[in-house]
Amino acid sequence: MNIIGIDHLVYGANDLNAAVQFMQDFGLTEVPHQAFGRYFETLDATGILVAEAEHLALPAKLASISQLRKMVYGVADQATLDDIQAELSQDREVKILANGALETVDDVGITIGFQITKRRELNLPVEKINAPGAPHQRGYNQLGVDHSIQIQPRTLGHTAVFVPDAAKAENFYVNRLGFRVSDRLGGGPFLRAGGSTDHHTLFLIQAPEHIKGVEHISFHLSGPSELMLAGQRFEKAGHESFWGPGRHGLGSNWFWYFDGPLGCRFEYDADMDQLDASWIPRELPLHEDNAQAYLLEFRKQNWAPFNGPAKKAG
Repeated sequence: MNIIGIDHLVYGANDLNAAVQFMQDFGLTEVPHQAFGRYFETLDATGILVAEAEHLALPAKLASISQLRKMVYGVADQATLDDIQAELSQDREVKILANGALETVDDVGITIGFQITKRRELNLPVEKINAPGAPHQRGYNQLGVDHSIQIQPRTLGHTAVFVPDAAKAENFYVNRLGFRVSDRLGGGPFLRAGGSTDHHTLFLIQAPEHIKGVEHISFHLSGPSELMLAGQRFEKAGHESFWGPGRHGLGSNWFWYFDGPLGCRFEYDADMDQLDASWIPRELPLHEDNAQAYLLEFRKQNWAPFNGPAKKAG
């Protein structure tokens, strides 16, 4: 099925003001005049809809600590939407909403939706490098570091989801919706939607029922330098770094994770592997060296001890 990936996620917020400030600082842009709640988008229009936790228009809360209410996938066309409706209606209720989108529940009890994607096509410059032995990608007098640039996430890349039965969830997304397994880490599958070449659009993590829901949401940037700059700015704005900056092994994407007020983490990421149907999945044990190819750690600069007034000998 030609499912492209997550178009948007719907959340309830115990502190809406804190959630709004977090997403604004993260670089998402608010789109006004929603039917309810507040919507924050990336450059291609994927994003997060958030409302007060008790708002009556929100789907029911999960029976867990998660504040996730719904995961909405974008599909390529009406034919795909029709195929999904026919497939899932065999064993569950599939609602057709007023805007033509579908809504149902997956096999582990998470509310999911499907709509013809609202993603905007992007045509943006990419991060360029210069290396000996290869033509220069950045021309003369074009600097690689520019602290003045505005940074906005380009698209919502993937979600990592805690599920009480990863095998059951994998069976649903692979056999019912056409996702493909890219790799496995500790048994947890990295899945890519049929209409995406990203290494993964969904990562399933076996976890207790009481924490079922999204563990983190990833947002693609133009490259590692932009990721480093975005992460530094976000941390200086007062947001707590959880993991990173670094680079993953499976997927190869650069990462920097931050804790947030929606009960999940937000990830800046960049430069993910692109796969096609010939890819053969790998399986690695759950170990920190398999989760991170390398991890960078910041420390206070102390490389110029000669700065300042000279000390007298003796």
